[in-house]
Amino acid sequence: MIDPMSFKTEILFTVILLAFILLLNTLTKRGIRRFGKSSSIDMNSRKIIFYLSNLIFYLLAFVGISLIWGVKLEDFSLFLSSVLAILGVGFVAQWSILSNLTASVILFFSHPLRLGDRIRVMDKDFDWTGRVEDISGFYLFMRTDDGRRITIPTNLVIQKGIEILKDIEETSDEEEIIEN
Repeated sequence: MIDPMSFKTEILFTVILLAFILLLNTLTKRGIRRFGKSSSIDMNSRKIIFYLSNLIFYLLAFVGISLIWGVKLEDFSLFLSSVLAILGVGFVAQWSILSNLTASVILFFSHPLRLGDRIRVMDKDFDWTGRVEDISGFYLFMRTDDGRRITIPTNLVIQKGIEILKDIEETSDEEEIIEN
């Protein structure tokens, strides 16, 4: 029978690591929630970032626990390189999934585009002008001025130029304020 006391150092370090990861995860979620509220970002868009941060913290916990419990760094690096090679082949086959997810994260953190904005997607072949209804992990949903509902992959939103337009009502309200 295995004596648990012989592994007290590993158990202690595992508990400390898990507590640290949970604390860091909680603080990160709080920061994302505050940033999302201050930037008027929809809860569905924030969920994507929550899921990605959870994935990163779970991976860190897995790596840390593996190293604490005696997995050799050489063996772990061989395992990690094998997994990354398999993921690389899979992502090359499905590159659009990865690029759309990355574009959603970029839209969340650094693009001034928000739900309800009236935008024009700068494309020479199509006239996509309308109101943003939703931004998901992979698509931007928009209702065009002529009433069509279109779905644009988020990687195209990043690649194409986006012009944020003022509403006709906002423009007329500003003109009335200026005239008075």
